[in-house]
Amino acid sequence: MPSYSQSGGLQPLVYSLQQNIRRVMVGKDDVIELMLTALLCRGHILMEDVPGVGKTTLASALSRSVSCSFSRIQFTPDVTPSDVTGYTMMNLKTGDMEYKPGAVMSHIVLADEINRTSPKTQSSLLEAMEEGQVTVDGETHPLPRPFMVMATQNPIDFVGTYALPEAQMDRFLMRLRIGYPSVEEEADVLERYSARQTPMATVGPVCTAEDILRMQDEVGDVYSSPEVRVYIAEISAASRKHPALQLGVSPRGSIALLKAAQATALLFGRDYVLPDDIRRMTLPVLSHRLVLTPEARMKGVTAEQVVQELVGATPVPVKRRA
Repeated sequence: MPSYSQSGGLQPLVYSLQQNIRRVMVGKDDVIELMLTALLCRGHILMEDVPGVGKTTLASALSRSVSCSFSRIQFTPDVTPSDVTGYTMMNLKTGDMEYKPGAVMSHIVLADEINRTSPKTQSSLLEAMEEGQVTVDGETHPLPRPFMVMATQNPIDFVGTYALPEAQMDRFLMRLRIGYPSVEEEADVLERYSARQTPMATVGPVCTAEDILRMQDEVGDVYSSPEVRVYIAEISAASRKHPALQLGVSPRGSIALLKAAQATALLFGRDYVLPDDIRRMTLPVLSHRLVLTPEARMKGVTAEQVVQELVGATPVPVKRRA
């Protein structure tokens, strides 16, 4: 996948964020840019990958670059919903009930190995991800803004994992894979970490939370033509009829694709969406929302292959000249 930076046109603020995170993430420009796209959409990311490729580093570098709070939840079978959302307890001095915030009360939350905890604990994140708030003992507590969940999970065939339900998967704007670095990139990583000061220590804030909130508001001002919206609807409708799919793209998925395309246009400095913006976002935004039929899985068909087929079979809208 080509990088935005290879083509130029990145917004200055986003470019500064990208360059800052590149101090600790080598050769992963496409992942960084997709993460920033999700941030501008007020979206959340699910990262499926093996341990040690930089998932925690990526989330920490983002929080440092935006001068935001960061928390990590290491999910295990004994983690409870109250560990995530918080709980109320009595103040022995005053006799009042007080709310004790959980780990979710941060701008950037890394939900590490989310599929190693029980479905009940997994679902404790649903309200936070969808509504930007948590409700504990009937009282609602707003989350900091901006707010973003970056969850990681092992392949579901690993021992001791619980597959995320479709409703939970649908809450993630994108699914990303970082992947192993090349030999040259790994040698560069080793050089950086051979110094006395670690690369993370050199990462400092290049923008404020208010800057991100302003850009998030600008995403909604990016124009999408009726033809572009129909294009998205046709891709989604085709997924619901595809013989290899048991579950196609939901309307929430269509909205997510539109928002991601709007953010992509904004990153390029445009105030309108192109079909190319949509085509670029289909794989990270749609593939994790599809459920293959048992027959398709037995044949080795992947959701990514189905998405590529859907995009290839859907005519690209062309605006006719008067």
